Amino acid sequence: MIGIVALWLLAGRRDSTGRRALLCVLCLFIVAFFSPLCALTVALFSARVFHHVVLISIAAPLIAIALPWRTGPVFPLAAATMLHVLIVWIWHAPLAYDWAVVGALPYWLMQLSLLSTGWVFWRELFLSHGRSGASLIALIAFVAQMGLLGALLVFAPFAIYPIHFETTTAFGISALADQQLAGLVMWVPAMLPYIAAALILLMRLLKDQPEAEAGWSR
Repeated sequence: MIGIVALWLLAGRRDSTGRRALLCVLCLFIVAFFSPLCALTVALFSARVFHHVVLISIAAPLIAIALPWRTGPVFPLAAATMLHVLIVWIWHAPLAYDWAVVGALPYWLMQLSLLSTGWVFWRELFLSHGRSGASLIALIAFVAQMGLLGALLVFAPFAIYPIHFETTTAFGISALADQQLAGLVMWVPAMLPYIAAALILLMRLLKDQPEAEAGWSR
């Protein structure tokens, strides 16, 4: 199904940037859902977190580049940011997480909600014409909450995901160590795309400031 949808979308894309972005998304989906990584997420929470990072930090911005759908903002940036943050925290809460990974329907609800809200978040960032400052604040806020969630996982004194209490022993690590590794994944590498986007926005702001000052001086 993913292949059919991807081919259909590619057929409708005329610009090379959108086609390349969709091809990258297709490759990411193959890695996320058809590689050993997908099977590994059943046993290791750290693999599941890495899986989520691929969706929201890499696939979602690529989809936003390829499928902006409209030329201007649709949702308030603050609302898009808060919605995405809420979804991330809900699905990493122990009760919601355990419920999501034991059935097909809740599993796909988790994946689709993470990806779709991530797409909306990145789309509003990319289409925030004249709102580089607001976009920078949104990125900083998202990075901060992701760092907080990662820190909670790293420094928790005990494992909090019952579904992984026994599944990690086959890999020679405890459930707590697996949880700490998941926190480090969320704390460090997951932030890199957001930090890169924030730096680009900051450079845009610094570039626009002299131009604005020159305009006022005329």
